[in-house]
Amino acid sequence: MLTSAPRGTKDILPGQSRHWQTIEDTIRQICREYGYEEIRTPIFEHSEVFHRGVGETTDIVQKETYDFQDRGGRDLTLRPEGTAPTVRALLEHKLYAGPLPVKVYYIGPMFRFGRPQAGRLRQFHQFGIEVFGSASPRVDAEVIAMAMDFYQRLGLKKLQLLLNSIGCPKCRPGHRQALQEFLQPKATELCGDCQKRLDRNPMRVLDCKNERCQELSQGAPTTVGYLCDVCADHFASVKELLEAAGVEYTLDDRLVRGLDYYNKTAFEIVSTDIGAQSSIGGGGRYDNLVETLGGPSVPGIGFGLGLERVLLTMENQGLLESDSRELRNIFIAMAGEGTAPVAFGLAQTLRKKGLSVELDYLERSLKAQMKTADRFHAPYVVIVGQGEVERGVITVRTMGTGEQREIPLGEATEILSGLF
Repeated sequence: MLTSAPRGTKDILPGQSRHWQTIEDTIRQICREYGYEEIRTPIFEHSEVFHRGVGETTDIVQKETYDFQDRGGRDLTLRPEGTAPTVRALLEHKLYAGPLPVKVYYIGPMFRFGRPQAGRLRQFHQFGIEVFGSASPRVDAEVIAMAMDFYQRLGLKKLQLLLNSIGCPKCRPGHRQALQEFLQPKATELCGDCQKRLDRNPMRVLDCKNERCQELSQGAPTTVGYLCDVCADHFASVKELLEAAGVEYTLDDRLVRGLDYYNKTAFEIVSTDIGAQSSIGGGGRYDNLVETLGGPSVPGIGFGLGLERVLLTMENQGLLESDSRELRNIFIAMAGEGTAPVAFGLAQTLRKKGLSVELDYLERSLKAQMKTADRFHAPYVVIVGQGEVERGVITVRTMGTGEQREIPLGEATEILSGLF
């Protein structure tokens, strides 16, 4: 149907876009304060970037990517997440050869095929940050604290930060073997996906949303019980730094995240105000991803926060203005023949001064124009009347008090600019 957006996509209408701009302004402000610079990668990449980066065993690659061939026969994929493309850009432009750490952020659309529901679209938007070149737990703590700081600036409440360590290639094999031994007797009762994961990546069984799989994996060996000394010390430092910064967290030894590239620190932020899809963001460390994609050994860590879910949480918590109408600084009303050129010229001059100015475009009565000015919440209305123009003046009405005064037309720009 040509009059409907594709399933799983959503138009962002003029009144709604103002909420998006508020979030984006907050993102850019917090990134400036934390020292992150913006990176913009293509919306589609070579499919191998995600197959090797995100992982062949993930639900994203197996079930959710939008894959296609271009006219040259190249396998391409609409980006389902932002980390792998950012690593690809890091390698292509050798950003790792410059000053370290490299700290970048991105805002943009991502694409995953799935069943659309509240807070989960097939085209969704994500705010993400990535840090390359430091293995220090201080970076882990900064990334996590920054995510929570972002939510707090937007006014979100009742959020829970879940924290875990999933180890490294040195300690992961011990946990893998113990987990396989625990799950093997129950293998036939696991869902089809988890039966495949049991051999390829058994840790992902802990992340399965199937209720029966969750029941069968209760009491399974956890990653924190198999951490090597390096990973244990790293995790202890992350927790200590978060506590020093006043960032509250809850340990969740079943948290493994849904992407294969994570190691050591993993975290997720959840809300109770958006229904079943409770996660509104998360991330973790990925010290081996750059090597996996063909680069040198460069540690990394980052997060990805879903903006639709942020907006849904804000709406459910009453943090979005119900009035979607944009405020104007000044509304210029016209009354009489020959006033339009004066009004239009004045509007353009004021706009060049940085003011938001609205005019009447439907040739309505002065009474109707005043109602329109009120709809735009304009604190001042400039009335350009035929008689006043002939005398070289215009009328300025203060909407809050109803007070009116005449000012010289030649001084209008200076006087009106001085009101703001």
